[in-house]
Amino acid sequence: MRRINAGNKRLTAEVKGEIETEGHVLVIRRIHVTYYIAAAEKDRATIERVHQFHARNCPIYLSLHRAIEITTEYRLVEASE
Repeated sequence: MRRINAGNKRLTAEVKGEIETEGHVLVIRRIHVTYYIAAAEKDRATIERVHQFHARNCPIYLSLHRAIEITTEYRLVEASE
């Protein structure tokens, strides 16, 4: 298994939530996460494969996905080594 170094700020995320009003209460309805991973283009297939199954191993996703729609995407950023 090929490992991709995600330490030292090589993996960051931007998270956006959509909030609606239910009665007079603000409720989070949707969350979208964009992951930014600094890696080489040759690692794209591995990153794609991990991205496809990571949610089912994420405690936050597993805790919230029944109540809040959660979507993710990743963007490959060329690593500067």
